[in-house]
Amino acid sequence: MAVPKKKGSRARRDKRRSHDSITLTNFSTCPHCNEPKLPHHVCLKCGMYKGVEVIKVNV
Repeated sequence: MAVPKKKGSRARRDKRRSHDSITLTNFSTCPHCNEPKLPHHVCLKCGMYKGVEVIKVNV
C-alpha cells in the first residue's frame, strides 16, 4: 500500500480543494409568463419551451 512520504501542507491541500465550492443555480425568466425557471427547461407554470406548448398545465 502506497503512503505519502511527507505530510502535505495546508496550502497545498486547500489549492486542491479550491474547485469544490458550491455555486448557486442560475435562473432565467419565462418569456411567456415571466416566472423564474431553469435555463433550457420547460416552464412548470405555463408548460412552454421556446415558444411552443410542450406540456399541458392545469391552471
